[in-house]
Amino acid sequence: MEWQELVIDSYGRILEILESALEGLTQDDLNVQPHSDSNSIGWLAWHLTRVQDDHIADLMGDEQLWIEDEWHSKFNRAPDRKDIGFGHSSEEVSAFKSPDIEILLEYHRAVLERSKRYIHSLSEAELDRQLDEPWFQPLPTVGVRLVSVISDCLQHAGQVCYVRGLLKGKGWLGY
Repeated sequence: MEWQELVIDSYGRILEILESALEGLTQDDLNVQPHSDSNSIGWLAWHLTRVQDDHIADLMGDEQLWIEDEWHSKFNRAPDRKDIGFGHSSEEVSAFKSPDIEILLEYHRAVLERSKRYIHSLSEAELDRQLDEPWFQPLPTVGVRLVSVISDCLQHAGQVCYVRGLLKGKGWLGY
């Protein structure tokens, strides 16, 4: 197995988790917060996809799909490339109204396809390219960023599953 296939497989598992965890949920399920200071399922799915879109576009030196393909309009949000959910207050999370499941997944699939194309285009040497982010020491590399996106997205996908379990109980995975 080539290293690109391994990394792409990891990104693909995020989609698999989302597809399973979102299946059959209602609009209310997507927007409910188990606590006033916690994240909703819809917000979590949006946020993890926004992070991937933002970070991969940055590595590519391209515009985010959020802006380029006007995904922001399908989410009824402003075309703000910095609006990825990082630092959102409880009030901002509460104000977020998720689109339906299909839009959440379509956006994620579009970001995943772009991520896969980018990862396939990388050489092994490019993984060591340092990013110009002096606030991190040591400076992160492309490879480190790819792994950090996987880690962040898998954590949030796990949170989606956990919140679904709080709302629907056990057994939703079919076993």
